[in-house]
This record gives sequence, structure tokens and C-alpha cells, in this order.
Amino acid sequence: MPGSVPVPSAGPGPAAPGGVLPPRPPSPLTEAADPRLARHGVRLLLKRDDLVHPELPGNKYRKLRPNLDAAVAQGHRTLLTFGGAYSNHLRAVAAAGRLLGLRTVGVVRGDELAGRPLNPSLARAAADGMRLDFLDRAAYRRKAEPDVLAALLARHGPAYVIPEGGSNAAAVRGCSELGRELRGAADVVAVACGTGGTLAGLAAGLGGSAEAVGFPVLRGGAYLADEVLRLQREAYGGRRGRWRLDARFHHGGFARTTPALEEFAAGFAALHGLDPERVYVAKMLYGVLELAAEGAFAPGTRVAAVVTG
Repeated sequence: MPGSVPVPSAGPGPAAPGGVLPPRPPSPLTEAADPRLARHGVRLLLKRDDLVHPELPGNKYRKLRPNLDAAVAQGHRTLLTFGGAYSNHLRAVAAAGRLLGLRTVGVVRGDELAGRPLNPSLARAAADGMRLDFLDRAAYRRKAEPDVLAALLARHGPAYVIPEGGSNAAAVRGCSELGRELRGAADVVAVACGTGGTLAGLAAGLGGSAEAVGFPVLRGGAYLADEVLRLQREAYGGRRGRWRLDARFHHGGFARTTPALEEFAAGFAALHGLDPERVYVAKMLYGVLELAAEGAFAPGTRVAAVVTG
């Protein structure tokens, strides 16, 4: 049975002008001289999407903004979404709801968590006013099925539903802006992948001969190819842009790490002054350096690595 944690709130705050998040300037693109890549003739550029919004970094802002536009346009006052116990997506939706004066409901995988103290991720979401509903794992696997979704909406009231990770057609179109910002600046763009929405939009916006390479952070992430294609079909009617996946660098699966990854991340931080977070960014950067060592990039290739958060 699901468990629910109500969070006291002072009520909706003032919404942003027009009821949506205002647009942000393009995130910075800076070169990071790295001798490990230079020896292969490869230039590394860091697309600092983690700086795009102070509370909704990177792909969270890009995915959520069009969904929030739609929610407000349709008259919704509640956002309902899904995630695991350490979901950055839940935190981002909670923050967006606070900024826009919308109620938020986070359906969390695992009803065994209902009676435990909240971890920092869920505590942050709760502090931003999100009502947490802990769903048993069997039901959570069926969360997109009509009967499960209907029961959630009956419990929490009418809501605009955002899928786990925020990836849907609207999110893909939002992430295409990232690709447009990188047009002409890079030959290859690397991005970490969770649900595939960012890669789907990035590749569509990038266009031309540039290639987007996605690095799944989940074990067995090669299945994401079908998901990326499905998302592009929903958003654009078919495949868009040049993209591929390399699923070798998950380091044990989601939110897992290895001594090799920790050593790499520490070295990257010492060299570039940027400590890459381990769930997504460090794995992607690790993959970029491994591909360069394998000769995957021709001399002179400009590789832009998207720092999502």
C-alpha cells in the first residue's frame, strides 16, 4: 500500500510573469585544455548547463519549462510526477512548483521508505512543498497504466502529469534549444543519459553533421536507443539529427560508482577546477576520455561535454 507524507505549506506564492518560467540566456561554453585529449588532437569544451538556472540546473530547466507552460495554459494548479528516492527530477519539480505557486506531488518508488527519515533529496523536495506519496514497487512499475494513474489522481486531485525524469515530447522540444546553442561550435556533443529525453532533443536541435553521443548511466542502458527514437517520433514524427549511445561507462548502474570513477573525477577536479557529480557527469566525461584513447575522434575534433548538474 502507498504511504503519503503531507507537508504543511503557506500556500501558493506569486507566479512568474505570464505564469511560466522566464527564458534564460544560453549557458556558458568554455574550453578546458586537457593533455589527455590533446595528445589525440581533441579539444574539450564544457557546456555549463549546470549554470542555466540557480534551482533548476541544466536539462531539468530545459525539460520542465515547456511542460510548465502547458500545465499553466491548461489551468492546472497541481503537478504530479515520479522518481526514485534520490531523484533530482523530484527536487526540480518541487522547486518549480514553489517558484510558480503550483502544488506538487511526488510519487516515490518504494513504500518501504514511508516510515523512514527523509534523505536529503526528498527532504529538499518536501521543504519546497512537495507532497510525497510512496508507492509499492510493483505498482510503481505500472505507474503509466490507466488504473494506477487514475488511483493517484483520485487520491491527489486533478493534476498535470509529468513522466519520470521529465522526458516527453514537450521536454524533447525544450532540450532542442541546447542543440541550437551548440550549432557550429562542436563536432561531437557528449551528454549523460537517464531517460533519453535530453539526447533526443539535443540531437534534433544540433542538426548538420555534428553528432550527439549519449552515455547511459543505468546498467543495460543500450535499450535507451528505442526510447530516444520513440521520443523523437512523438516530438517530431521521426528520427532527427545524428546520435548514438555508448552504454559501457555506467560504472555499476544508477547512482553507483567505482574506484576508477572516483580517481578520474578527483583528477578532473584538480585539473579543471570542476568536481563532476558522480551520478551523471563524471561517467560521461570518463566515457569521452576513453573514446578519445580508443581513437574514436579524428584529430581536430571539438567535443562539447554537457555538464547537466
